[in-house]
Amino acid sequence: MWNYKTPGIPDEFFERAEKVPITKEEVRTIQLSKARLKIGQTVYDIGCGSGSISVEASFQIESNGKVLAIDYDENAIELTKKNLKKFNLSNVSVIFGNAKEKILDLEEADVIFIGGTGGDTAEIVKLSENKLKSGGRIVIGTILIETLYSVLQILDKLKFNSIDITQVTISKSRKTTTGTMMLARNPVTIISATKV
Repeated sequence: MWNYKTPGIPDEFFERAEKVPITKEEVRTIQLSKARLKIGQTVYDIGCGSGSISVEASFQIESNGKVLAIDYDENAIELTKKNLKKFNLSNVSVIFGNAKEKILDLEEADVIFIGGTGGDTAEIVKLSENKLKSGGRIVIGTILIETLYSVLQILDKLKFNSIDITQVTISKSRKTTTGTMMLARNPVTIISATKV
């Protein structure tokens, strides 16, 4: 299905569902690069939505690595499962439930992605610190300014360094009857950091 080592699977390759978010292709590639993934790592995808990060991370860490995809929305869980099947991936475990509860029982991770979490991102970042190996990476995608602020506050208090903030605004082309226009998407702020 995807025969390339580089990330950036086009969004249209993924199964989609109304009201289940997807991390868009270009934003996804930046998040994956900020994670600095290696073969054989253990990765969490918290707030997995459509599973696009889980799918891409799975390819990067290869079959001896492991992705734990977590979401509290049953529709997101089903969609993630469909996408994993579509891409023929077997190194991803899909976990239904509240990440604040489920994360406590998980093994340590090398990398943690945090996406759509329903407003408790800072709390999940705090819990993630205890589950992240020393030298591990955390990558958080935010849209709301309030989420960005709360995440930066908590990262400042925890044992993280190399904190990087990158805001991206992507425009994609669309053909019209008279030519091609560029349509802007919502800006996304990506926060990444390393656990000391």
